[in-house]
Amino acid sequence: MSVSVIFTTYNSPDWLEKTLWGLYYQSVQDFEIVVADDGSGEETRARITQFIKQSGRHVTHVWQPDDGFQKTRILNKAIKQSSGDYLIFTDGDCICRSDFVATHLHYRAPGYILSGGYFKLPMQTSKLITRSDIANGNAFNLEWLLSHGLKKTHKTMKLTASGWWARALNAVTPAKATWNGHNASGWRCDIIAANGFDERMQYGGEDREFGERLFNQGIKARQIRYSAVCVHLDHARGYATAQARSENNAIRAHTKLHRMTQTPFGLEKLG
Repeated sequence: MSVSVIFTTYNSPDWLEKTLWGLYYQSVQDFEIVVADDGSGEETRARITQFIKQSGRHVTHVWQPDDGFQKTRILNKAIKQSSGDYLIFTDGDCICRSDFVATHLHYRAPGYILSGGYFKLPMQTSKLITRSDIANGNAFNLEWLLSHGLKKTHKTMKLTASGWWARALNAVTPAKATWNGHNASGWRCDIIAANGFDERMQYGGEDREFGERLFNQGIKARQIRYSAVCVHLDHARGYATAQARSENNAIRAHTKLHRMTQTPFGLEKLG
């Protein structure tokens, strides 16, 4: 079985580089890296080239011209150019712990998607993380993070839980197991059957709508938010607009009402 890890990026080369090194230090290495680039400039391309030279890893860089927030469109292009039978998704502002890919592969099962979460870091801490901190695990070590700007809350259990305790927390968490673009995975055949992401949708619920179509197919979700760990690097969200949220909510309502299993505006444009 072949595996692809797909992540999105847009003009955030420092964060992109940390995401790539997080994938480089995975305990499982037999997977394809696909960067879904929503119109970044030359600095992003240069960083990817630099990573390839330093790491020896192949990276498939899928790019489209900048046309505002078009994550769903670039994800569909990346899916088409990926080769994996099993697809794992994250974002270019997330660093995956070394067991991230292995955890997704461990819990995968026919007829299921996997739903993970993230642990959000403040900007100060996000900037301080280096390649070395990713390699030696500092980026996921609670003591190190607390000494570098993180404030302790109950959410730090996402970093410290392991083994049976992580599995127990997965079982009792009130968070629904939904499709979360920063930490989710599924079978290529199921994603194709749903016709990928709805390209009419911009920021706000676009990942959830995709997951709802999978559920309408009869696909189930397994919660792994305390097992598959990634840290989220801080950034602004200038692309969030009230109009986009309103339009997305209308599409989601239609998907739910009509129990849609496909979008006509996805990988293939259906008449």
